[in-house]
Amino acid sequence: MTDIDTNKPRAGISRDKAAEPELGQGPIDGFRYNSADFAALEWEQMWTKVWLVAGRVDQISDPGDYITVPIGSESILCSMGSDNKIHAFYNVCQHRGNLLVSAETGSLNGGDFTCAYHGWRFDNDGTLVWVHCEEDFPQGNPCGKRNLVEIPCDTWGGFIWINMDQECKDLFDYLSPVSEHLDCYQMEQMKRTHWVTLEGGFNWKVVQDNFNESYHLPFVHPQTVTVMNEHYSGCQFDMYPTGHCRMLMPGGGPGPQYKGSYEKTFQGLQEDFNFWEFDPSPFKDDLSALRVALQKHKRKAGAEKGYDFSLYSDEQLTDHYHYTVFPNVSFSMKPDGCIFLMAYPHPDNPKKCFFNMWYLTKFPEGAKEYYSNSMRDWVSVDQQVEHETGKVGEISCGHGIDQDVAIWSSQQQGLNSRGYRGEYMPYQERRIRFFHENIDRYLSSNTDK
Repeated sequence: MTDIDTNKPRAGISRDKAAEPELGQGPIDGFRYNSADFAALEWEQMWTKVWLVAGRVDQISDPGDYITVPIGSESILCSMGSDNKIHAFYNVCQHRGNLLVSAETGSLNGGDFTCAYHGWRFDNDGTLVWVHCEEDFPQGNPCGKRNLVEIPCDTWGGFIWINMDQECKDLFDYLSPVSEHLDCYQMEQMKRTHWVTLEGGFNWKVVQDNFNESYHLPFVHPQTVTVMNEHYSGCQFDMYPTGHCRMLMPGGGPGPQYKGSYEKTFQGLQEDFNFWEFDPSPFKDDLSALRVALQKHKRKAGAEKGYDFSLYSDEQLTDHYHYTVFPNVSFSMKPDGCIFLMAYPHPDNPKKCFFNMWYLTKFPEGAKEYYSNSMRDWVSVDQQVEHETGKVGEISCGHGIDQDVAIWSSQQQGLNSRGYRGEYMPYQERRIRFFHENIDRYLSSNTDK
């Protein structure tokens, strides 16, 4: 493996290689992506027993602020309680099952959650506080008795996490070691500046499979070959006992397999060079030295640009630190933010899902506006991000992610074919097998959550 030296002590994230898990050779057949029965089993045995992201903490700042999030067939209501803690509930009135809140976000402004059907009212702690004709219930007044059903809720990285399993393990134990690794990025200080949700004609696992491998990069993202060492021999792949994965991919210049011109590399990195006021010309005949030189330059210029890079290793200033959190989240970390990717199953059709792309921007100290190099867009720290929703082809997730999205529908069609004989994967794609074996752990009766 080239470009990665783990022998000397470093600041930032540990680059120690995780022990390779023992993986089976069972087929990953197409039915896993199109069977309603398999999707139902996933829902009952997995989705309702894992920690899932509902939103961002900064969406809920004052008592009575709330968000709702659809997850499969459920709607989850998250609210800031009078105790200044975020609580999560099933979004259903306890009278006769009407959806309690239809808005995606809002604030009670001192009021209550009121069911539109018969007017039952619940306060921001989920307690039933008023019903119409309270004297007419033979069971007695339901107030204080038929409260909203609360589920485990916690926060990390500025995200609101929920779990539908009342016996779930602690969030931080569940996320380990990803939470420890990524704490240095201080994601709680980042602001969501891009928020896109697509309804796609592909199973949610198609999305997560894609972000669990980099074998597709030269063909789906040909531009990457000129600016990073995407070849598996230069990367590090880690699989952790908690079910999560990591990929370390050198950036800031191409790998030794690249035989193209320096002009293509310089063009591909031009935005980065411009922002950091870096002159790459001395390296046009030695692209192998470009990555380290760019790291040193960013380290020196970071404070002037408003960044504190003291928590980062040099590699974090150029390389791609990509984490997949089981079952459905990917973090792709950058010095100025994070690309956050997440898919949820469609409530009715296993051949569809809802795919979310967020970009979280870490604004330089004192900056109100900032040019996000990753998103090629100006963003404002004071502007609340607009939630763009639509179907594939109607809205963009940004150039790189759009390239991924364009593949997934055709892959789903092929996975449905009776002519598909199951996967035939190289070793570098073993994170996909690891991912599916972790799904199967939950689907078995002896699941260790």
